[in-house]
Amino acid sequence: MSTDQERHEQGMTVRRAVLSDAHVDRSIAATTDLTADWQDFITRVAWGDVWSRPGLDRRSRSVAVLSSLIAHGHHEELAMHLRAAVRNGLTIDEIREVILQSAIYSGVPAANSAFRIASEVFAAETGDAAGD
Repeated sequence: MSTDQERHEQGMTVRRAVLSDAHVDRSIAATTDLTADWQDFITRVAWGDVWSRPGLDRRSRSVAVLSSLIAHGHHEELAMHLRAAVRNGLTIDEIREVILQSAIYSGVPAANSAFRIASEVFAAETGDAAGD
């Protein structure tokens, strides 16, 4: 069994690979006494334990995360994970399909919001609105 420190190190490696060094550096720089335990927890558990498991590749994990965020209306996390999905190898066309699929199971308003957020993210990064 891994120590907490080993889980943290593994989690930080995966977190940086998925979200980018710049994103993680901003999160760490914004850590306060109130959020320090939370940052340690998500790094060890979400990234060091779950995202590091061998059962799914990162592309598949990104599909699951996008679907969950859309379904639960977690718009504040969606933009970050749309960028992560691209870093994990999903194409804009595949992301479009994930959002369309989510419309069936999570509702048209959820997909409408997801398409709006994706359009903003990808327009800012590529100068093109969601691959159009």
